[in-house]
Amino acid sequence: MSDLKTLTFAFMDPPFESERTVTFFRLLDAALERGASVRVFAYEGAVALAFARQAPHGNAVHGRDAAEEDHPLTREWIRALQEKAAAKELGFEWINCGLCVDERGVNDVIDGCGRGGPPDLWRYASDAFNTLTIGTR
Repeated sequence: MSDLKTLTFAFMDPPFESERTVTFFRLLDAALERGASVRVFAYEGAVALAFARQAPHGNAVHGRDAAEEDHPLTREWIRALQEKAAAKELGFEWINCGLCVDERGVNDVIDGCGRGGPPDLWRYASDAFNTLTIGTR
């Protein structure tokens, strides 16, 4: 039976590569704002979004160091969404596809993000009110 307050998102884009990543995070934020719990199944390049060892960097072209560049890190965006969900007493689950993680070597993820596989996406989608898949094709 579907849970009318849970939305599932399947996402496949890596961090820092396209505007789809920012749109994806905005959709997650909007769902939480409207009182929906969120479940994310990250696969392909999106498994790197929760990589714990992402590091800020400067921009030599513009002559800015890391502090001046203040480059956003997707792991920090995920952490902010986790905190928002907790403050609103909503669910926020994040599972990375284990095969995709192994292919990319991004096993070290932030707290609150797990490892799974296609059966988790199936479970998420089966239990959700709706599922949105965002990918390159």
